Order: sequence, then C-alpha cells, then structure tokens
Amino acid sequence: MILGIIPARYGSTRFPGKPLIDIKGKSMIQRVYEQATQARCLSKVIVATDDERIFQHVQAFGGEAVMTHSDHPSGTDRCWEAYSEFKVEGLEFTVESNVTVNPQPLTSNHYIINIQGDEPFVAPQQIDELGAILDGSVEIASQMIPVSSAEALWDIGEAKVIVNQDFEAIYFSRSVIPYLKGFPQDQWHLRHTYYRQVGMYAYRADILEKLTQLPVSDLEKAESLEQLRWLQHGFKIKMALTQYESHCVDTLEDLNRILASHQSLNH
Repeated sequence: MILGIIPARYGSTRFPGKPLIDIKGKSMIQRVYEQATQARCLSKVIVATDDERIFQHVQAFGGEAVMTHSDHPSGTDRCWEAYSEFKVEGLEFTVESNVTVNPQPLTSNHYIINIQGDEPFVAPQQIDELGAILDGSVEIASQMIPVSSAEALWDIGEAKVIVNQDFEAIYFSRSVIPYLKGFPQDQWHLRHTYYRQVGMYAYRADILEKLTQLPVSDLEKAESLEQLRWLQHGFKIKMALTQYESHCVDTLEDLNRILASHQSLNH
C-alpha cells in the first residue's frame, strides 16, 4: 500500500501563499493533487497542511486534506504526522476506482511518497516509476536523472548523487562528484555520466518514523541536504532512474518560466 502525501505550507519565505496561487484557472495545490491522483501506484492521496485556508480549499475542490503542526522543520516531518493521523484513526485506503481495499492494519510494508506541493505539472508516470521499486526491502527511495549540460552540473542548487552497483546512494552533494581528473571542467559531463537528484522521496512507514527522530548531522548542515542525515545514520536510499525533470516553483519567476514551457495548457 502506498499513500501519497503532499506537504503544503502557506508561509513560504520566497513565495508566501504559493499553494493557492492561480495557474490558468486552478490553484497550484489542486494541479499537484490532480496529477498525483492519476498515478496508478497510489492507494490514496492527501494534502498535509498547516493552514486553514489551504485545508478548506482542498476540501472545496473535492480533495482530502489533514491539518498538521506549523513548526515542522521539513516535509518529511509533516508527512509523518499526516501518516500517523491516518494510523491512529484507523482509516483505510481506497483506490481511485472506488474499490475498497480489504481492511488491514497499517504495517511497516506500507510506503509514503512525499510529493512536492510546488510541482504543479508533476507527471503521474514519474510517481509510478518511484512506486515500482518499493518492494518491502527498500527503506527510502528517490530518483535521479543524467546531467546533460555543464550548466546543470555546476549549479549548486542541484544535488548531485553517486551510487553503488545496487543503485543505492553513496553521497549527495551540491558540488560536482566525482572529480574528473585530466579534462576541462566544461567537458566533464561529456566524459563521465553524472547524476542529479530529481523528483520525490518514498519512505517505508517504519523507517519514516525513525527518520523524524534523528538529530541534525554535520554533513547535513554543511551541504544543507536533509538526505545526508539519513545516510550518516546508516539508512539506505535506493535511487531510480527517471526521464522526467522536476519543475519546482520557488518564485514567481519560476512560475512564469514553467508556464512558458507549458503554453498548450488549457485545462
């Protein structure tokens, strides 16, 4: 069973209220929700928010939402509270075809996919790609895509990742990893296959609970990458290749740029 959770905060520093911004007739959070509900792997999709306006809005367009605390340091923590609320209340998952899943207790074989609330055009197929590798043994999972340009490779806003032979993450960095000796830096992406992280996180339910109890690590502080805390504490992160780019909206300029690339959007 896979539960899709969309964390949605109102008080974004760079773009306050962005979950409710109108994108050609629909709010950003509605577009994310509708895209997520098309993913075949998800048994249920809910929005986890700290704001009554977002909560009421989601209910108004027919979605499901839960209220969570406002002081969560990350979307991971918000996902755990939202999942815990379902677990405590004993709510059952239903698939989108309205066929009720046989009642069963929530167990560690359940997964939660953290779907970014600021990606209004997330592809349902990308969510399904991630869901396909959640076999019960995977603790945490994410996605990566080959780097195709020097600009992307050297962008410190992009987390690069190296993996072992089992496609488990060895390390994430804002710096270029690995260092490529003997070639001009603007040719590195042509001489070696580099990967950058994109997309979402998936957590096995029992692992998600443990992640929320971990102290901040020194590598996490250094790189400002939450996933380094998990690696430092011995958790494994399975990486899946994807063909889909992430299109996050952090600013109004981001939204205008993304809309320019989706000129055919009419619904």
